[in-house]
Amino acid sequence: MGLKENRFTKTFQEEQFPELKAQIIEAAGFDVAFNIEWDTLFENRFLHLYNDSYPKIYFFPLIEAFKSIASDDMGKEALAESLKAIRITNTKDHHNPKNAYSFADGILTVDHSPILNADKVEDRTKTLIDLLENNL
Repeated sequence: MGLKENRFTKTFQEEQFPELKAQIIEAAGFDVAFNIEWDTLFENRFLHLYNDSYPKIYFFPLIEAFKSIASDDMGKEALAESLKAIRITNTKDHHNPKNAYSFADGILTVDHSPILNADKVEDRTKTLIDLLENNL
């Protein structure tokens, strides 16, 4: 990562991430660990779009999926017992939600392009709900 990316990451981590993380924890009902591989979440030509696309791609679907899963005591318990950490990365530039999410050994991995199909929050949320409901 170069200086531009480092500056953006620091600003995002300080200004947007704390509130997004708080919303995820509130939705899940417990403090889940995060492993965000920030250095993989860049394509230089799109840096100006990330303030909008990061929340839509990486965080809003988690918030909405956790709200759905944890809407009752059974869901809250299943999520708290099974989910150990959330890993966010971009190793393969996936943009199809069916390929971008996995859940194994308590780790929910989000491996998605930081820019492609950013506005398809509902598609990512539905895919994530289905994945979690089938694996909790």
